[in-house]
Amino acid sequence: MDVPVKDGVPGAAAMAIAVLVMMPCALHAQSWPVRPIRYIVPFPPGGGTDVSARALGSSISAALGQQVVIENRSGAGGLIGSEVAAKSPPDGYTLLQATVAQVSIAPHLGLKLAFDPPKDLAPVTLTGDIFNVLVVHPALPVRSVADLVALAKKRPGSLNFASSGVGVPDHLAGELFQIVTGTKMVHVPYKGGPLAMVDLVSGNVQLMFSTVASGIGMVRAQKLRPLAITNSLRFSGLPDLPTIAQAGLPGCEVNNWTGVFVPAATPRAIVTRLNGVLVKAAAVPETKSLLLQSGIGARTNTPEQFAQFVQAESAKWQKVIRDAKVTAR
Repeated sequence: MDVPVKDGVPGAAAMAIAVLVMMPCALHAQSWPVRPIRYIVPFPPGGGTDVSARALGSSISAALGQQVVIENRSGAGGLIGSEVAAKSPPDGYTLLQATVAQVSIAPHLGLKLAFDPPKDLAPVTLTGDIFNVLVVHPALPVRSVADLVALAKKRPGSLNFASSGVGVPDHLAGELFQIVTGTKMVHVPYKGGPLAMVDLVSGNVQLMFSTVASGIGMVRAQKLRPLAITNSLRFSGLPDLPTIAQAGLPGCEVNNWTGVFVPAATPRAIVTRLNGVLVKAAAVPETKSLLLQSGIGARTNTPEQFAQFVQAESAKWQKVIRDAKVTAR
């Protein structure tokens, strides 16, 4: 009887070779982790993304029995730290707490990226929604989203909206708002959210699609007027505030989010185990409470669901960037 041959190697031998090739990966996944894990946050300490990593990191450490070291590698809107993670060995010892800005927005801004997020990063799980709120200066004669749309249409080009920079989620939220409503406003970018917030409170600009963490203090002090949460879910810290869809603008949702990624080619078994650990960590009441204090609603999913979510977000923002002719070059 003839022995099946594939590429000149008998079938049985080919199978044996394949098993031998796969064994090191399988054995590595089974023994992982045997040393500390680096958890990269591509932003300075203290922000919501950093808080997320630190809240989750302690649970990861407890579950895996290894130290988790938070490494803040900020710069270029989170792209420097993301690049470091993407170019790290795919061995399960480097995690990245990224956001929509680095993964689903940056590839479409005309930037010369040193890495390719869809190809160089593997999604592990979504970890939370960063709540955003549409706020206006109290002097602006509007008390609802409908009022704002009406005023913007009545006075095209006269309203200024602030953002923390070109091509970031709060900027693109304003561009999406104009596309959906058919209005025209002037974008005023700042070097970071705090500077934008100062000018908004001072009345030098009229509105902003701010993170809840940045804006809620001014809202509670009645120095800013909130009109809507731009996410698809309400924020429990402002329970009476509708979502932007509930306020009459479906299709204008901006689900700023954060999640965990690893370098592409990280063994599947490690990704699966990490996902299980993170899902449990995000469900701990103390962790959920800590995240909520930073304006983040805990939310997780499977690696497959997260990959589909990232792709859908990328397609959404690619269209907004193209239609609004946004470029960060």
